[in-house]
Amino acid sequence: MAIHSWHVPRWSIRLLASLFIPLGMSLAVTAVAQETKPVRIGVPTSVQLQVGRDTLTAVKMAVDEVNKKGGVLGRKLEFVSADETENPETGISAIRKLVADEKVDVLIGGYTSGVTLAQLPHIAAAKMIYLGVGAASPSITNKVKTDYDNYKYIFRVGPINAAHQARGLVDFISNFVIGELGYKKIAIVGENAKWVQDLVPVLSKGAKEVGADIRMTELFDTQTSDFSPLLAKIKASGAQYLIVTVSHGSSDTFAKQWHDAQVPVPYGGIDVKSMDGDFYNRIGGKSISEVAANFAVRAPLTKKTIPFFDAFKKVSPNYPVYTAYFAYDAVFLYADAVKRAGSFDTDKIIKELEKTKHEGIAGEISFDENHDLMTGKGKTNLVFAQWQDKGERVVIYPKELRTGNFILPPWMK
Repeated sequence: MAIHSWHVPRWSIRLLASLFIPLGMSLAVTAVAQETKPVRIGVPTSVQLQVGRDTLTAVKMAVDEVNKKGGVLGRKLEFVSADETENPETGISAIRKLVADEKVDVLIGGYTSGVTLAQLPHIAAAKMIYLGVGAASPSITNKVKTDYDNYKYIFRVGPINAAHQARGLVDFISNFVIGELGYKKIAIVGENAKWVQDLVPVLSKGAKEVGADIRMTELFDTQTSDFSPLLAKIKASGAQYLIVTVSHGSSDTFAKQWHDAQVPVPYGGIDVKSMDGDFYNRIGGKSISEVAANFAVRAPLTKKTIPFFDAFKKVSPNYPVYTAYFAYDAVFLYADAVKRAGSFDTDKIIKELEKTKHEGIAGEISFDENHDLMTGKGKTNLVFAQWQDKGERVVIYPKELRTGNFILPPWMK
C-alpha cells in the first residue's frame, strides 16, 4: 500500500498563522476588557425629591470610597441613575432603561412602595440583584419567600418594613406618649398609600393593647391641600396627641396649617419629608415641636454614624435623609458580597448577601428569610427626634439616645 506524503507550502503556513494569531489576540483582549470594565450600578429613584437627591449623593460617596481602595476584584465602580418619580409606569420605564439601555450590573434605589411593587416582575425577569433603600411595604419582600426562584434577587437594605415601623410607633406611644407625657387619648391620621394601609391596622391594634384610647383613625388623599376639616376633626376628637404617617402627602402644608390654626394637639410619627434637614427653615419654623421618626440621626448609633453624617454635610447643603445612609450601606454590602463570592456570578453573590452581617450607619444590617431588613437590639430601629427652636433637632426617644427634653407647641405653654 502506497503512503502519500502531503507537502504544505511554507507560504500557506504563514498565511494561516497571520489569520489565527490576531483572532487569538482579539479574544484575549476581549476577555481582559470584560474583567476590567467598570461595574455599573443602576440607581432608580425619585430624583426630584430630597430622598432621591440624597440617594445619589450617598451612592457617589460610597463608589468613590470603594474605588480609592482599588475597586472590587480589580474593577472600578460607576453609577447611572434613572428617575422613577412616584409613578408606577415611570418606575417600570426606569428599570427597563437601566437594564436594557445602560446595561447595569446591579440596582440600588427605590422610594415609593407602589412603584417598587410594580417594578418587581421586571427586575425578576432581568435576574438582577435589587437592593431597595426606600420602600417599606412588607409585600415587596414577601415575594422572596413565596416564590424564591423568581424573586431571590430582591433585598431590602432599608428602611425597616411598615409592620416593624408600626411596632416602633406602638413602643413610642407606650413608653413615651403614655409613659412619660401621660397622654392616653390618641388620634391617628395618615395618607392613603400602600405602606400606610399596611401600617395603620397594626399600629391601631398595638396602641389599644398598650392602653391608648384611640379617638379617631383617618386616611387622607395624598393630593390634599386643605387640611382644615381634618384638623377640626382632630381637635373635636378630644385627642391629646396626634400620630401621623405620611410620606408622599403634603407634609409642608399639613405642618403650616396645623401651626397657623394653633391646634392644641402636639403631633409626631412617621413624616418622611419632615426628615429633610431643611424642613424647619423651609416652612418658616412652623414644624416646631413636631416629632419625626428617623432611622438615624447624628448620634453615635454605630461607629459609622457621625462620620457619615459629617462627610455627607461636606458635599451637600443638608444632613442626609434615610435613603442616603441605606444607599451608602448598599454599595458596600454589594461590594463585600462580591469579594466574599470571589465572583460576579449573581447566584453566588445572592448567597453571600444572605449571610450579611454588616455594621451600617443606622445599625447592623442583616436579612431574614424574606431578604427583609431585620430589626431589634443593635440593628436598625426608629429614632424619634423633635424639631425645636432655630431648627435644632433633639432625640427624645429612645431614652438611652436622648439629647434634649420634649417641648409643647408654643401656643400650648
